[in-house]
Amino acid sequence: MSDRDDQEKAESRRILDRVSKESASDTASFVGRGVDRLKGHLNAKDVDQDDQVELWASRVGRGLGFLITLAIIGWLLFYLFGG
Repeated sequence: MSDRDDQEKAESRRILDRVSKESASDTASFVGRGVDRLKGHLNAKDVDQDDQVELWASRVGRGLGFLITLAIIGWLLFYLFGG
């Protein structure tokens, strides 16, 4: 019975250590990862880098989508706050 309890305690410690490592991410690193993902997405890092047409079409399309999203958010805030 004691051996089983020791195994359960060791497993619990491993789980708690893993959870604490995963959740110990700082807010700055969370924002930094988000910014890095956004830059990678807007720079079309996921498309074929050898195909210049696809690369630039993806960059332009994603950039326009980003600008339109910002404009809609700005309009919404302007509308909601009665400006």
